[in-house]
Amino acid sequence: MAAPVLLLHGFTHTGSSWEPVVAALGERYRALTPDLRGHGAASDAVPVTLQAVLGDLEPLLGPEPVTLVGYSMGGRIALHAALAWSGRVRHLVLIGASPGIADAAERAARRADDERLAQEIEASGIEEFARRWAQMPVLAGLSGPARERAHADRLRSRTPGLARALRGLGTATLPPLWERLSELQTPVTVVVGERDEKFRRIAERMCESLTAAELAVVPSTGHAVHLEAPARVAAIIAHRE
Repeated sequence: MAAPVLLLHGFTHTGSSWEPVVAALGERYRALTPDLRGHGAASDAVPVTLQAVLGDLEPLLGPEPVTLVGYSMGGRIALHAALAWSGRVRHLVLIGASPGIADAAERAARRADDERLAQEIEASGIEEFARRWAQMPVLAGLSGPARERAHADRLRSRTPGLARALRGLGTATLPPLWERLSELQTPVTVVVGERDEKFRRIAERMCESLTAAELAVVPSTGHAVHLEAPARVAAIIAHRE
């Protein structure tokens, strides 16, 4: 029987962004790639809150523990889900993810920045915003077919939904989990691109606090490791099976 794997996409992406990884996983896995609220087919779903998203995801779980994979925003949500779904996650894979912002002042400043960005998103068309978002420094280095697929994927969403997602699921909105990492008994693989220096530092800190953690630094990749090296990410997912 195919093992279940639930893959949660990042901000501005949809479940379709996982297609190269799913193809590399092959028939050994039953891949679940939902569009999270505010994105793609779920662009109009409200409210966009953590609890609502977890409520959408939980019915996807079956009797067998799932491998849970999350990228960036999806990684934050996956961390919250793994803590909420004790015993139902067999392996947690976090790609370019953070447990949040621990410092209250920094969190407040980021929330203000995110609100300004959300207003800019609402005032933009999706084509304009997608092209501007691709220029973000954290996404530098994504090129060729991977860049084209990422752009096409962003066009599946609508700007009002993305603004709601930023307000409701942003790193400054969700409660930070640094103090709760030691509660996770699930094996965790923290994946980061070699060029992604900021998130590499975060990944190393996370591994110091997690009970059963493994750090995987993927050579010659940046923040969006699953887009640049899908076969490598598939191999990491399968590593503990």
